[in-house]
Amino acid sequence: MSAIEARSLSAPERRRKRGVIAMGVLGAFALLVFGIFPKGGEPVTYSFPLGNEWILIKEWIINSKTGAISFASVSLIAVLIAALQFRARKTIRVASAIFGSAFLMSFLCWAAAGKFVPITGLLQGGLILAVPLIFGAMAGIISERSGVINIAIEGQLLAGAFLSGVVASLMHSTWAGLLVAPFAGMAIAWLLAVFAIKYGIDQVVLGFVLNVLVIGVTNFLYGKLLIPYQSTWNAGGTFNIVEIPVLAKIPVLGPIFFAQSIIIYLMYVVVIVTHIALFKSKWGLRTRSVGEHPTAAESVGIDVNKIRYRNVLIAGAVAGLGGAFFTLGALGAFSKEMTAGKGFIALAAVIFGRWSPLGAVAAALIFGFADNLQGLLTIIGTPIPSEFMLMVPYIATIIAVSGFVGRVRAPAADGVPYKRGGGSH
Repeated sequence: MSAIEARSLSAPERRRKRGVIAMGVLGAFALLVFGIFPKGGEPVTYSFPLGNEWILIKEWIINSKTGAISFASVSLIAVLIAALQFRARKTIRVASAIFGSAFLMSFLCWAAAGKFVPITGLLQGGLILAVPLIFGAMAGIISERSGVINIAIEGQLLAGAFLSGVVASLMHSTWAGLLVAPFAGMAIAWLLAVFAIKYGIDQVVLGFVLNVLVIGVTNFLYGKLLIPYQSTWNAGGTFNIVEIPVLAKIPVLGPIFFAQSIIIYLMYVVVIVTHIALFKSKWGLRTRSVGEHPTAAESVGIDVNKIRYRNVLIAGAVAGLGGAFFTLGALGAFSKEMTAGKGFIALAAVIFGRWSPLGAVAAALIFGFADNLQGLLTIIGTPIPSEFMLMVPYIATIIAVSGFVGRVRAPAADGVPYKRGGGSH
């Protein structure tokens, strides 16, 4: 590509070019550090069966050095394919996916030398850890596509976790807890909507204030009620695993996607409905219009602030439902500040996914997998210090948002209050 052609590259093409260069550097790093430099090589055992699914491959044993070199070579081939696709002005998504998978396997061969790695369990755990992130990301997309920044996702998740756990404990019913969880998220979302839309309060500051409010209230009630009277107020239990007939028997995919709790199945529904509604329905068209150009939307008879109110409440309900996963889908009881910043990671997933439901899901899955991977490698023991492994999920998020995404454009009116008849202000 000539210098003139290089100068004519669009912003997306420049980002793809930087991505290809970054992949090339990482591929060479994997070949040298994971494959060539280490001396000798111990066998790595990859296990695939997890439950009673059909067995296609039981175990795969490979020499760590041979595996690391082989997978690093595949990653470099993927870089070459990406470079050719870039020169042809084609998308590099498939090549990027191949590169990411091969780079990861090269790393695993090196890091887990002489160890046992349950591949299906690793992927299943990554999906489970991504569940609240996906709910939070859907909430962020619904709200921000309407023009309201939802920093309060963390508080909405925490409120959903708290109320669902308490109600499930008092009513002795996990279903009762699940049903009230969306209302907890909606309560926090209502405060966000009133102060952000009606009074025009800075939405970023307001979101942080609401998060602090929810943390303070739940911590107070946790200390006054849930700890002293745990058997009554904080013993809601969890949903049982539901296996979908036939689908749960599929090797690898079955245990990951089709042997889960009802909350995860609800997550599938929420993602599908959000994606279809946002891009294929009248509601979605109006939502995107008030988030991009509210003045134009009002000119054709759309009540901008009414839609924003409604969507912020819907977003809160979705986040509240995701909060129920912490208590009713994972631990069975509420604990202090148990969301642990997941709401902010969900916001990062929204940015990485470019305010698209499917893109945000992919970002959330990356974070969930990185989180589960650091836990596994810390347990089995690796050449990497455990302190660094704890940083991996957050490093993955930073790289995803700043490195691979580069500059992204939020909805044009995101975070800008709208005064009817007077435009944005």
